[in-house]
Amino acid sequence: MIVLCPKCNQPAPWVENKEKYGRNYGKSYMCYFCKDCETYVGCHENTRRPLGTMADKETMNLRKQAHALFDPLWKNGGMKRGQAYQYLSTLMGIKNVHIGESDAETCKNIIKKLSTK
Repeated sequence: MIVLCPKCNQPAPWVENKEKYGRNYGKSYMCYFCKDCETYVGCHENTRRPLGTMADKETMNLRKQAHALFDPLWKNGGMKRGQAYQYLSTLMGIKNVHIGESDAETCKNIIKKLSTK
C-alpha cells in the first residue's frame, strides 16, 4: 500500500511511531510518517491499513477535539458507533463523514455542530 503525504505528495514511509515520538506508543505502533512535512497517520493493529488520512499537527489536534465530543455519543451506550457516525453525517450534511478522514475545516465544523447539541 502506498500512502501519500498530503503536503509534498510523496509516499510516506511505513515506520514504527517511535520515529515520530521517540519511543513506541500503544499496542498498534506502526504508522505512515512523512518526517519532512510532519504528517502522520496510525495503522490498524500494526497492519499497513491506515486509521484515516495523513494529517499535520493542527489537524490531528482538531481530530482529537472532535473525537472528545463525538465519542460519548456511542461510548456511553446512547448509540452504537455506526449509528453515531450516521447521526454525525446527517448533522453535517456530508455522506459518510469520518473524523479520521476529515481535514481541519471539517473538524472545526464537527466541533461547532457537536458543541451546540
